[in-house]
Amino acid sequence: MSHTPRQNFVQCLSPTGLHKMAYLEWGDPANGNVLVCAHGLTRAARDFQLVAEALCDRYRVVSVDVVGRGASDWLKNPANYLVPNYVADMVTLIARLNPDHLHWFGTSMGGLIGMGLASLPDSPIERLILNDVGPILTKESIQRIASYVGQPVSFASFDEAEKYVRMLSVTFGPHSEAQWKFFAEVVLRQREDGHWILHYDPKIAVPFQQQFERDPAGADINVWPVYEAIRCPTLAVRGELSDLLTRQTHEDMAQRGPKAELVTIAGVGHAPTFLHEDQIAIARKFLLAGLAS
Repeated sequence: MSHTPRQNFVQCLSPTGLHKMAYLEWGDPANGNVLVCAHGLTRAARDFQLVAEALCDRYRVVSVDVVGRGASDWLKNPANYLVPNYVADMVTLIARLNPDHLHWFGTSMGGLIGMGLASLPDSPIERLILNDVGPILTKESIQRIASYVGQPVSFASFDEAEKYVRMLSVTFGPHSEAQWKFFAEVVLRQREDGHWILHYDPKIAVPFQQQFERDPAGADINVWPVYEAIRCPTLAVRGELSDLLTRQTHEDMAQRGPKAELVTIAGVGHAPTFLHEDQIAIARKFLLAGLAS
């Protein structure tokens, strides 16, 4: 089976008009077992390339560029870069995919999108992986992320840009040189003048800025009611050193809502990348337990 992904687009509706959302597909397009993968705040669809290659024998794997990132359009009004609007985009995508069975794998922001969709009555999600995200987002992690998201940066060479991406991603844990290069390639673009920039709309930071204007001291974000409405089997993965998903919240996720199965990845902060075979094996075991043999 070829592991070359297919690039596709779906037209979605935002409060200010239409936009295109890009997604990559691996596996048999006729397979009714669909796995949708959604990345973190500043990442992109290719983050799940190795996961997709490992699972496309059993799934039609679809990995999205959330609007404002990668090959997707940028929104006219950046105040609409919000999880409820991303959930609406995913409903449109799922209607296009028309799955018989839908599983979801979301990292950080992608997990929040999955939580939002899985919490809805009659949700199509039958199995859910939340990668280093849960119903409490700590003030400290939000402030850390807000300190760099949307900053105007450009680099004269790919090597300089890769060093910057690596610096921002140090909490992802140990990786080989080849893995770091791949991780940077996913989120870097070269302009016509030869300089390298990040792939996303810098204005995805606007909702963070607006939040801090409303609450300068900052506060944890609590979405326990959303999590507690989830009914499908759920796997909650935590990086052992994560500042976004605390150990206490992680443990509480096994007692509330869907009573998630818990896994902790040693020596990793926010968030495990699932570029390692042992991490991919964790996802494969959980997801395939929900498929008919």
